[in-house]
Amino acid sequence: MELETLLFSEADGVAEITLNRPNARNAVNLDLAKELKSVAELCAASDSIRAVLLTGAGPVFCAGGDLMHFAAAGDKLTEALDEMMSFYHPALEALANMDAPVIAAINGPVAGAGVGLVASCSMAIASDASSFTLAYGMAGLNPDGSTTFHLPRLIGMRRAEEMMLTNRTLTAQDALDWGLISQVAAETEVLEKSRTTAARLANGPTAAFGRTRRLLLASASNTLEDQLELERQNVLASTQTHDFKEGAQAFVERRPANFLGK
Repeated sequence: MELETLLFSEADGVAEITLNRPNARNAVNLDLAKELKSVAELCAASDSIRAVLLTGAGPVFCAGGDLMHFAAAGDKLTEALDEMMSFYHPALEALANMDAPVIAAINGPVAGAGVGLVASCSMAIASDASSFTLAYGMAGLNPDGSTTFHLPRLIGMRRAEEMMLTNRTLTAQDALDWGLISQVAAETEVLEKSRTTAARLANGPTAAFGRTRRLLLASASNTLEDQLELERQNVLASTQTHDFKEGAQAFVERRPANFLGK
């Protein structure tokens, strides 16, 4: 796969995706949206990829949508935005729904649709120099990129609405305290910590991880009765997997389990 706006590699069960438009602060344009959708769907379909690490090239993780790109669209701005979202939103769905856990290694500031990208990941490890802002209101837009779905669930309705209406910028510590990210690390340690986490998860029960991720997403709209039934169905499906049988046997034998991700 030829990529112009992303870097992609795979080794030892871990795929690394790097947003690679550093001169544009890794802002999302049509090309990046298309490539991210393709790569996310590749990761979701792959049996060999059991964890994904997502980061940005340069000092910024992602500045959100590329406003310069949109401004250049002139009278066709509406069509340009619609086309970009038609690729970017499915990319976020693929990242949020795949079996493989997705770890965001946040190397710097995050804005707009980049916040939605972070929120779509399983975990987020951020540099102590990172910051988070939505900033849609500064451009006269309502939020997109899954932020209105994920943020109320991660940080609560009040805080989500405050971020959206006031364009408040969160420090890394703020984001940790609010529940937007999982960990804060020194700038020089973010990638190493994220790779260590991804490598550990890549040796886990990948199919069970996927069921867990999708159960959590479903819980946002299900009744308790529906969620309990969905949990039952997924537990029963898990009992048919190699990893459940291996995990149970390893527990009995008091040894580490050798999960195959299926």
